[in-house]
Amino acid sequence: MSAVGLLGEIAGVGRGRGGYSRHVFDRAEGELRAWFAERAERIGLDVETDRNGNLWAWWGTPGPDALVTGSHLDSVPGGGAFDGPLGVVSALDAVAALQAEGFRPGKPLAVLVFAEEEGGRFGVPCLGSRLLTGSIDAGKARALRDQDGVTFAEAAARAGFDPERFGRDEVALSRIGTFLELHVEQGRGLVDLGSPVAVGSTVIAHGRWRFSFSGQGNHAGATLMGDRHDPMVPAAAVVAAARRIASKVEGARATVGRLIPRPGGTNVIASTVDLWLDARVTGEDRVRPLVDEIADAAGKAAAEEGCEIRLSEESYGGTVAFDAGLREELRALLGGAPELPTGAGHDAAILSGHTRAGMLYVRNPTGISHAPEEFAEDEDVEHGARALAEALRHLST
Repeated sequence: MSAVGLLGEIAGVGRGRGGYSRHVFDRAEGELRAWFAERAERIGLDVETDRNGNLWAWWGTPGPDALVTGSHLDSVPGGGAFDGPLGVVSALDAVAALQAEGFRPGKPLAVLVFAEEEGGRFGVPCLGSRLLTGSIDAGKARALRDQDGVTFAEAAARAGFDPERFGRDEVALSRIGTFLELHVEQGRGLVDLGSPVAVGSTVIAHGRWRFSFSGQGNHAGATLMGDRHDPMVPAAAVVAAARRIASKVEGARATVGRLIPRPGGTNVIASTVDLWLDARVTGEDRVRPLVDEIADAAGKAAAEEGCEIRLSEESYGGTVAFDAGLREELRALLGGAPELPTGAGHDAAILSGHTRAGMLYVRNPTGISHAPEEFAEDEDVEHGARALAEALRHLST
């Protein structure tokens, strides 16, 4: 077993012309769940699914103060091969390597696969870890809808889960003494540092907001420009304002990556337009003021076009600093590996408010993520798996 080989085993799952699309409770994600369970059981781990759809593979008897590692198997629409799965396959490889040398952990150890980390189907990132920790209301989560109008509860029930059991899981949460997530770097910091692995330091504050515009649907050819109430116009203003306003704020990122006009005809003025804004800013208490400024521009554009606007916050996470003691332990263990901040959200960041948590990053020579060009060299993948094995050895004794 090797991390590179394990990645190869799932390389064809959910792959299309535009990259990987693996979303919670769909066919591809279900196939990956089954693959993980089989692979974990092959090395003697006991696999169970918690009340929120997260997969656990235990080395030894589950218990308190467990050392837990893992990541996720889902992807964004059209994503890359490494975001999420790298942390899962590296965890399996690290456990198998420790077993092969006769090592036995001094505390319970588990590999954990979180559900719906990307929010690619239901819009809320880190949904599995948010439900586990109670960071999202279970009723709100059950009511989330995908693009086809299917609720999270309906999709879960079809996949064999009981959505009424969703919510904070005190039993599972109380078992986690330390959580360590390995992830491909989503930037080029390690390229510039000349290092294959880094220790995560912070995650910047970030959130997602939904803008809903309503106007008057009409005929594209028969409606004069002055007679229109086109919701696409204020929607376009949000896209432009996000770029303009965030570019003036140090450490800010603002992105509109999804926009849905209805009914969506080429020769039809839309009746409604929904779009989603992803906003991130370094430092505390700076994200919402950025969104407020963008929303102000959107409101003015909507009023000028005679349209209505509705804004809702779908998720938010403040700045996270990973456990300082754990970071120092990892850096010393890995020969002074550098520390890196990130603008990307992770399940480890959600757990950090409830237990000791940390991250390891593996070099991405392209610096690209959430796209097919995301990459890690085989040598760096194996280096990361060995680093994770050393961390597990150290932290589990």
